[in-house]
Amino acid sequence: MAWLINQQYFRDKLQFGPGGETGAVNEMVRHTFERTGANILGKRMFDQGEVSWPEEAPFHTPVYVLTHEKREPWVRPGGTTFYFINEGPERALELARAAAGERDIRISGGADVIQQYLTLNLIDELEIALAPVLFGAGRRLFENLGETASQFRIDSVLNGTHATHLRYVRA
Repeated sequence: MAWLINQQYFRDKLQFGPGGETGAVNEMVRHTFERTGANILGKRMFDQGEVSWPEEAPFHTPVYVLTHEKREPWVRPGGTTFYFINEGPERALELARAAAGERDIRISGGADVIQQYLTLNLIDELEIALAPVLFGAGRRLFENLGETASQFRIDSVLNGTHATHLRYVRA
């Protein structure tokens, strides 16, 4: 995620201090954050962020965490509340839709969570940051999706300093 941390908008949002890149990628980040009314995460992604996010988490929206563990909502400064959903992806989406109103719902991942929503045919567009970083075996985002993956076409490609950003839309 080094590409994101280097963007001026993100640095300002998390109060990381002055600096950061401006330009097309920075504007893409701004647009994504400004249009998002709720977020959905998987438990592993939440676990990774819980220890590294600042006290004021970067979302500033309700965040629905898909998990099998029971946990009370976790309220953070700046408008982020994490809700832990045990009833599956459809229930998380229902709650996110109610919270987001007319704004978008951002499914931040990981790959397993995104695959669940793709399989349920509930994603209209995908924005993927492709960075040359190896994390071991990892998860292939479009693996075992059958016809679902072929329902999308590349809408735009944005080359950044640290990542290439691919935007897919439903064909």
